Amino acid sequence: MEIILIIVLVVFALWVYFIPAIVASKRNHRNAKAILILNLCLGWMFLGWVGALVWAFMNDND
Repeated sequence: MEIILIIVLVVFALWVYFIPAIVASKRNHRNAKAILILNLCLGWMFLGWVGALVWAFMNDND
């Protein structure tokens, strides 16, 4: 039972961690790969995670 709880918590934590990349991908953001890289490299710092999230929600209109 404990192992299942740990697995669920890890999956949930990864989902929360990658929300900026998921949002960028779902919105077909032209910089989705760059947002994913930023999320991977600096997402562990709160400022990097928020920056990636804001960038994912920005319009990428020309």
